[in-house]
Amino acid sequence: MSEYDALFSIQGQTAVITGGGGVLGSAMARALANAGARVAVISLHDTSSARVVDAIRTDGGEAIGIACDVTNRTSLEKAHAEIIKKYASINILINGAGGNQPLATTNPERSFFELDEQAVDTVFRLNFTGTFLSSQIFGKSMAEKKSGCIVNVASMNALRPLTRIPAYSAAKAAIVNFTQWLAVHMAQEYSAQIRVNAISPGFFLTEQNRFLLTEAETGAMTARGQAILNHTPMGRFGVPEDLIGTLLWLVSPASQFATGITIPVDGGFSAFSGV
Repeated sequence: MSEYDALFSIQGQTAVITGGGGVLGSAMARALANAGARVAVISLHDTSSARVVDAIRTDGGEAIGIACDVTNRTSLEKAHAEIIKKYASINILINGAGGNQPLATTNPERSFFELDEQAVDTVFRLNFTGTFLSSQIFGKSMAEKKSGCIVNVASMNALRPLTRIPAYSAAKAAIVNFTQWLAVHMAQEYSAQIRVNAISPGFFLTEQNRFLLTEAETGAMTARGQAILNHTPMGRFGVPEDLIGTLLWLVSPASQFATGITIPVDGGFSAFSGV
């Protein structure tokens, strides 16, 4: 292995990924496994995590699937115990669990003043609280051994909030702030070898946002979807593989002096003023 191969190597490390059964999470899980990590794929349901684990094993990688509710501390503690029993330690945590809800989204029939409080709370719990609790449960192991890497999945909406999705935008903005806070806390209180960063994806077609970007009946682009493309200099939606290079950099020794940062992977959306 050359010095440059070693710089990006995560061979033999254990990576935990929440939301690992989703469109973006599954791509990240498979990439981590293909890079040589042992991957614990955490998803709310057994079926979604099992599907990703099967794909990883077909590729020759090593993985286990765990059903876990990231908004429930007891569920996370059980998942943590299972992973430690299987792999002994945890080196990498990807906080990928998240999503939005239609009832927390404004539209011509539902004004801001009519948004459902329970739906808004659910969006916050899934996105922010799930990240917070997972960082507590899995991050404690990193604090004890004084090394590790946490990557949170934020969103372009955290940096440039879009219309109609106030709860999701605010929850993702909280993740960006929390990423900075936790990076400082881990480095100062435990070890500078514990790094915490975030990826801020631009616009990817997922099950969570498909109803906003495309027409359910025809699959045609909505006006909102077209407006997003018009403000994306690269002129397309992202595909899951677009996140992999940034992810592997953040979890490898190549980024050993980077902590507390949020990296947009957005086709230039955040750089474009519209003129």
